[in-house]
Amino acid sequence: MKFMKLGSKPDFFQSDGKDIRFVATDLAADIIIHVGNIKFHLHKFPLLSRSHRLQKLMTTTTDEKFDEICISDIPGGAAAFEICAKFCYGMTVTLNAHNVTAARCAAEYLEMHETVDKGNLIYKIDVFLRTSILRSWKDSIIVLQTTKSFLPWSEELKLINHCIESIASKASIDASKVEWSFSYSRKKLPSENRLNPHLNGVRKDNSVPKDWWVEDLCELEMDYFKKIILAIKSKGKVCSEVIGEALKSFTYRKLSSLGKECARNVADATKNRFLLETIISLLPSEKGCVSCSFLLKLLKAGSLLHCSGSSNKELVKRIGRQLEDASVPDLLIPSISGENTIYDIDMVLNIVEEFIMQDNNASIGDLQGLSGPALSPGSSKISVAKLVDDYLVEVARDPNLPLSKFIDLAELVPSDSRLVHDELYHAIDTYLKEHPGLSKSERKKLCALMDCKKLSVDACAHVVQNERLPLRLVVQVLYFEQMRVSSTTTCRAESGASYGSSRSAITTNTEDECDGAPSMKDLKPTKSAGEKGCEWRSEGNNSSKSICHEKSSNDKVKGMAMPKKMLGKLLSSKGQAGESSSSYDTSGSPSPNSANCEEPKLTPSRNLRYSV
Repeated sequence: MKFMKLGSKPDFFQSDGKDIRFVATDLAADIIIHVGNIKFHLHKFPLLSRSHRLQKLMTTTTDEKFDEICISDIPGGAAAFEICAKFCYGMTVTLNAHNVTAARCAAEYLEMHETVDKGNLIYKIDVFLRTSILRSWKDSIIVLQTTKSFLPWSEELKLINHCIESIASKASIDASKVEWSFSYSRKKLPSENRLNPHLNGVRKDNSVPKDWWVEDLCELEMDYFKKIILAIKSKGKVCSEVIGEALKSFTYRKLSSLGKECARNVADATKNRFLLETIISLLPSEKGCVSCSFLLKLLKAGSLLHCSGSSNKELVKRIGRQLEDASVPDLLIPSISGENTIYDIDMVLNIVEEFIMQDNNASIGDLQGLSGPALSPGSSKISVAKLVDDYLVEVARDPNLPLSKFIDLAELVPSDSRLVHDELYHAIDTYLKEHPGLSKSERKKLCALMDCKKLSVDACAHVVQNERLPLRLVVQVLYFEQMRVSSTTTCRAESGASYGSSRSAITTNTEDECDGAPSMKDLKPTKSAGEKGCEWRSEGNNSSKSICHEKSSNDKVKGMAMPKKMLGKLLSSKGQAGESSSSYDTSGSPSPNSANCEEPKLTPSRNLRYSV
């Protein structure tokens, strides 16, 4: 935009000292205006005719022949004043997105309003902003970035609000109406320029992604970015996933070490803490707007930066809503300084508790007014149960992990959600290996977390040869495995078809036998189990398969036998073993296994029955 006066066009030039500027004209200057360390030798008439502030300053001077005025506090300094002075002289003035904020603030400082002169500088700049700058995506962003240097003037003149409203409106329009020319920081491919060389110059329309505006806004400061996101959310035209993607991209741009060491000094820690707490407050309320992995990274960073309790609580609540999408590495949150454990177990306990509470509330809401049998556990609960077991395997390697925290986390998972106990057994075995100093009662209490009837054949084979386990647990596993083989043989003899899973057969046929412990004559190890200490690996949900169709599984059971050392101990206590219960006691409290024997809970596989 240019402002030009017809006729002569004088221009400014600098003296040799580079600190004095004047107009090349025959008239002698009659006023000196100090702006910082620059002196402007000018004329009163053109200046006073456009600036009300200079008029007021002139009336306070005492020297009638030559006046000197100091306006060192003018926004934009000497460069902005020169733009205003050129306009007063009718010289060529060029405004753009980079200098329009300075010119507008300086014109406001000099009070160049319409009441002083018609068509004054303030009016012309406002028209230029409204009809040109704010209609452009890139110019609106540039102007917004420049307003930071002119606070509080730019805020009082509502330049910031106008830019934010312009940017938010453009980000909220339908992506089908957007062209790549809106975005100035992206490097456009030939196809995006609609000039694909394979199309022989034929123009082709390309769809623009919904998050086309995200990359450009990541260049802004946190406070401006926050205001734009709030403005976009208030319009209600952008989906929560796109807003979540904007927050995620901005966080990684400004905090590249997210989840690691986020600050090297106190100043960085304060800045990063403010950033994290702001991002958390801007997260949309809808579930799934950002990934669970990103939320857990925010929680890790918040733990390292000591974010406020309300921010961490909000993250725990959000993570609990979508915990089934998490992974074990995401949950490995380092402990804060002063803790003995490697990982923050308490934080994971809070997350799992939040998941269970929200899941229970949702189940109650879904089942209100319904009658009939209880529904089977949802897939999210089963996924979280497996996640917790896998997590326990990792943290069990920590030699400083208290047994109480391990048990508390394992017991949080509802019994009907843990369909297979292989991973739980893996975690228990890992804990026993890393904590050899556990007492006999502690080992019993730890192993009481397992249900022997929910172990796969491979897990049972490992249990039988594991000398770290209590002897009574090994006896239980041998007993239930022999009962499983017996029920499978009966099932195969009666019908060639499967009657359901082997575990349903055990549950059905041995309810009366679970109350008593197996005697030695009931335990018939057939063959030696080979070398002691064989490696066991979890096979996932193998135990849910029907034993009637798995001949190889039966072969593993038939080849299962106790190690000689364990067998000798058992033989020496043969009489006592026949009189005691098959479920071992844990410090005087009933074992979970005892409860399972008395009233086993049916899993979906156990509910299946087929008629012959």
